[in-house]
Amino acid sequence: MQSFLAAAAGGPDVRRVRRAALCSPRDPPRPAACRLGGCRRGANGCRKPRATSGTSLVPKKLYIKTYGCQMNVYDSERMAEAMGAEGYVATDTVEDADMVLLNTCHIREKASEKLYSDLGRLRPLKAGKPDLKIGVAGCVAQAEGAEILRRMPLVDLVVGPQSYHRLPAMAKAAEAGEKTVDTDFPEEDKFDHLPDRPTASARPTAFLTVQEGCDKFCAFCVVPYTRGAEVSRPADRIMAEARGLVEKGVREITLLGQNVNAYHGAGPGSDGGGDWTLARLVRALAKVDGLERIRYTTSHPNDMGDDLIAAHGEEPKLMPYLHLPVQSGSDRILKAMARKHTADTYLRLIEKIRAARPDMMMSGDFIVGFPGETDADFDATMELIRAVDYGMAYSFKYSARPGTPAAEKTPVPAEVADARLQALQALITEQQRAAQRAMVGREVSVLFEKPGRLPGQMVGKSDYLHAVHVRTDARPGDIAKVRITGSAPNSLAGEIATK
Repeated sequence: MQSFLAAAAGGPDVRRVRRAALCSPRDPPRPAACRLGGCRRGANGCRKPRATSGTSLVPKKLYIKTYGCQMNVYDSERMAEAMGAEGYVATDTVEDADMVLLNTCHIREKASEKLYSDLGRLRPLKAGKPDLKIGVAGCVAQAEGAEILRRMPLVDLVVGPQSYHRLPAMAKAAEAGEKTVDTDFPEEDKFDHLPDRPTASARPTAFLTVQEGCDKFCAFCVVPYTRGAEVSRPADRIMAEARGLVEKGVREITLLGQNVNAYHGAGPGSDGGGDWTLARLVRALAKVDGLERIRYTTSHPNDMGDDLIAAHGEEPKLMPYLHLPVQSGSDRILKAMARKHTADTYLRLIEKIRAARPDMMMSGDFIVGFPGETDADFDATMELIRAVDYGMAYSFKYSARPGTPAAEKTPVPAEVADARLQALQALITEQQRAAQRAMVGREVSVLFEKPGRLPGQMVGKSDYLHAVHVRTDARPGDIAKVRITGSAPNSLAGEIATK
């Protein structure tokens, strides 16, 4: 922890302004059947969690908009559950809400500024509905704290990602006319103070946070400042949450962490104690009856241990899809980014992973236009992409984040960065479509999730995370062998394989 605090000393100010009282949520009642909606899903869009119903005869309505990563999606679900225990139910339109909560992302400037645009759009609604309460959660809340209240006085509460178990108490303070900001890193584990997951049937897939924070301090990244030091949940609590999800109908769980393969949670006392690695956790989860698929994200190359690689080759429930960001193929830029690995060590790691699981589908992250990046550096990145042959990748133009070391450096001209991003994305798209075309004729396992747009059609995910459209009478949660018959830019078509 001391090394983390020393490294964080030069970062953005994430000290709390005012600490809200600790909440003690009641046991949650049954969840509402409705699902939040009203805006587009996808990049910087929102994904709406289910919220549990409360005990009030006239329950208050909660609208949550989620920006950014999968962990934010999980956090929104947990915040909705916490507020459900206090009598709130979900609404699919912001106009009906008694409380609006924006769960934010701070990883790029565009995502951060979108918060203020959306708050501006809420002004007329707040003016016509003075009792409406507006909250800001997530990483922008953590990074900017009281500055959000200064810029946007219509906001009633600001809560960081490590303090959202206190959201019900903050909401009560807001109802009493008090504005609160809680961006603390509390000593208590927030998961100990959240209600149990809802008891009604769930979607066939679910996220489960096992680790939070990051100690890597990459030069471009705000995560260590907004999410804090690496902390892993105890293995027995993860196992209990996973079993509860499976009892509700979940067939696939994605383990989440900012640096998930750095997981080092305390093992159960019945197992002799001691820390578990992610590999050991995966193997334990694989023994849970009814849990058929396990995934995890996001990983760091330096934490990809041999035991985890071996698990990919030995545990059939661990899916053959791995998101392993590298950011650049240039050793010079990797050093400037403080990534603490080289392009060659990354490529040798990929070789080890594919030796253990030859059909592994690789995914990655890339930043172009990092300060100081030359044409030669960019060419090295393109060569690495060709060498790995990704099935999927996410790419971004460098976005300076205040308080990070890279923000002080001279940026690459925007037109140069734009051209590089376009070229890189064209190569990634070519690889992605080739990977999908290669699936045609193969039989894959598909977990069906929801009806498709056509009558009699279901949509599910393959082992490799491809969306697959199939004409079938299968129900959500069913798993079937599917023969892939066609490939489109963003999905596959298939038919139920005959025995």
